[in-house]
Amino acid sequence: MGLLDTLREALGMRAEADATRRANPDDLFGMSTAYVTMEADLDYRSTGDAALCFSGVDSTDFTAAVRAIEDILAAGEEETGTAFDVRTDGKGYEWVVLHDDDPEDLVTSIHFAADELSERGFGSRLLAAVFAFEPLDSLGDSDHTAYWLYSFRRGAYYPFVPDPDGKKERLGRVERKLETVLDGELEVEAEKEYWYPLWPQSGRHPWE
Repeated sequence: MGLLDTLREALGMRAEADATRRANPDDLFGMSTAYVTMEADLDYRSTGDAALCFSGVDSTDFTAAVRAIEDILAAGEEETGTAFDVRTDGKGYEWVVLHDDDPEDLVTSIHFAADELSERGFGSRLLAAVFAFEPLDSLGDSDHTAYWLYSFRRGAYYPFVPDPDGKKERLGRVERKLETVLDGELEVEAEKEYWYPLWPQSGRHPWE
């Protein structure tokens, strides 16, 4: 099984078939309070980045849906200062990537993009929402990026903390700590086989 097949299995149809609850874009608002807990209880702050990952489809309706998202985000950029871009990664997945120092604006914009795709009949194309954090003290072994990922196929969040040395390994002790503190505030995925790693391809973040 190739990497692309594994991603499809972990975030795709099998994940949806095995899910115990339906995904709801409104779950994304749970991150509004989680940002506060991450800083107050765990000494993590937002990097100012978040992203929505989805699989594309070759249709004029889908192209129009993505264009509508771009148009509204562009119109809102002047008001909120939330910068964005839309890109395709090396595996062929689409990303709406957002940048804003205010976590509330990131959550609102991610929810808008996900809700717009759902309302236009493309909810089944949604794979994951990704929220990036960094330690307040970024010295020594604290120099890593931690992510909370929301799987639309599972209707649940899970932590993902890649090793900062660039190796495709995870900081399991950090992921367990994030799970322990945020479980209950967020709907955390109970089956760890669905904690699928979204490794960065060339940059810092999974969408790079």
